[in-house]
Amino acid sequence: MNLQELNDLDLNNIGDWPGLIKALLVLIICGAIGTGWYYFDTEDQLLQLKNVERQEQELRVTFERKQAKAVNLEKYQKQLEEMKQSFGAMLRQLPDKTEVAELLVDVSQTGLAAGLEFELFDPLGENRKDFYAELPIKIKVKGEYHQFGNFISGLATLPRIVTIHDIAISSATEKDDNRLEMEAVAKTYRYLDEESEK
Repeated sequence: MNLQELNDLDLNNIGDWPGLIKALLVLIICGAIGTGWYYFDTEDQLLQLKNVERQEQELRVTFERKQAKAVNLEKYQKQLEEMKQSFGAMLRQLPDKTEVAELLVDVSQTGLAAGLEFELFDPLGENRKDFYAELPIKIKVKGEYHQFGNFISGLATLPRIVTIHDIAISSATEKDDNRLEMEAVAKTYRYLDEESEK
């Protein structure tokens, strides 16, 4: 077959074409159909498949995480119960309104027992939070460094919660005094029951 024969091919009468040309034309048409099929149908399906595989991986990770929680559900429930009991014990450490005065006395007595000299003991206004109120007490004491440590340890052993904030230790202002001066804010907390919140 030569080039002249290819030019003489009649498009209206494909049946008379040589077998090799017909086979080549069938291959080209099949290739075009396959390519079109891929771009118009299969490519979208492959993208969907990748998305679904990615979602499957995410769901598998979520499932494994939830399964690990489900396996440890009893431990979590026990831990939650322990936390509730611990929270209840902490709430019991918060005084009600009638006990706050006694707690203030305990704080001052703890300082005196440690050998400190109180220069300032000023309970400030109560600050209400979600379910509790905090009562800051501005204190200024004189003493030795170890006495400060004994005072703070004594506060930690009180049956009620007392925290120390904004501690500043400096030398005493008087020249003949070898002691130190500590300024701090001691905070004690009170549980707000439903009646006091209203």
